[in-house]
Amino acid sequence: MKSIKKLTIVICAAAILAACSYSVPIISAAEPPEFSAPSVVLADAGTGTVLFEQNSKEHRPIASMVKIMTLLIVFDNAENGNLAFDEKITVSENAASMGGSQAFLDAHAEYLADELIKSIVVASANDSCVALAERISGSVEGFVSEMNNKAVELGMNDTNFVNCTGLPAPNQYSCAYDAAIMFGELIKHERYFDYAKVWMFDFRHPSGRDTVLTNTNKMIRSYEGCDGGKTGFTNEAMYCLSATAKRGDTRLIGVITGADTSKNRNSQMSKLFDFGFANYNTKQVIFGGQELPEKLEIPSSKEKTVGVAPEKDGFYLTERGEEKDVSYICEYYDITLPLAAGSKVGKINAVADGKTVAESELVTTGNLNKMTYFDIVGEIIKGM
Repeated sequence: MKSIKKLTIVICAAAILAACSYSVPIISAAEPPEFSAPSVVLADAGTGTVLFEQNSKEHRPIASMVKIMTLLIVFDNAENGNLAFDEKITVSENAASMGGSQAFLDAHAEYLADELIKSIVVASANDSCVALAERISGSVEGFVSEMNNKAVELGMNDTNFVNCTGLPAPNQYSCAYDAAIMFGELIKHERYFDYAKVWMFDFRHPSGRDTVLTNTNKMIRSYEGCDGGKTGFTNEAMYCLSATAKRGDTRLIGVITGADTSKNRNSQMSKLFDFGFANYNTKQVIFGGQELPEKLEIPSSKEKTVGVAPEKDGFYLTERGEEKDVSYICEYYDITLPLAAGSKVGKINAVADGKTVAESELVTTGNLNKMTYFDIVGEIIKGM
């Protein structure tokens, strides 16, 4: 198996270089503009690299940006099969009684989970948050415990959740840095963008009445490339926003907390994105799910070869200017048969200047089975 491993590394690297090699620009970033908001973060979504920060770990209330974690838990449960988008959820009196931003849900009525999620992403509906929290965890308290556990898992060390809405509560706080972390996780769920780009829609209630809901993130219409975000406002938190924008392969995440007006909040976010796109560049160098040109050879298997593909996307962040070549190295693990499609069999590294800039595990795109006695006999006969 070791000789197979070494041979595959060489062939795989050469094949990928032939198909995917290109140059990536780099220059020194200019000085960022000044920001009047108390706390600011700009990060590259592909790599998670922080490109600019100002008081990013200062503990502050973040108002409805708390719903980023609420949505992340909801999408995680949907992905794990614990929640179906087309299932009906019965709204409790507790959920229907929520104040602030809401979809004006009817108590004891049934709503599709899909519509409740949409109302949160678009219009920051507090009542929909509580309805989904109670459905997933049985109670808001249980759901908040899941939120805090997820925060610990993600390394959000300056965050404590008390509710799932962001309504003012003692000892509920976060920071711009942690908001960027959880928003970066949320946007990994592609379905999020199906809701985030909706400007306005009629929310239909089972009784037949409609509530017109409008997107609270006005930047999806005012900033080129902005396709998602979560606003927040309370008198305590002032104007907050986590937003994302994409141009080419470069996707940025910006967070601003404590701005004095919504106009200044959006203006500063625009300046933050302008700085990022002007000075940094991200290239996708690993393509999740795209089968590599060379198959993995396993002579001891019935199939003899199997396709492999990166498990996830990989990105290379640079400053704009000088060109850098990207090369690839594939390494394979010792393999024990049989293997089902999707099994992890190795890893791929994208390398620039002798350093790994992106990596992913490699998974099989087909099954590998052990050779039976009759398979072995058949091979012997063919070789005669």
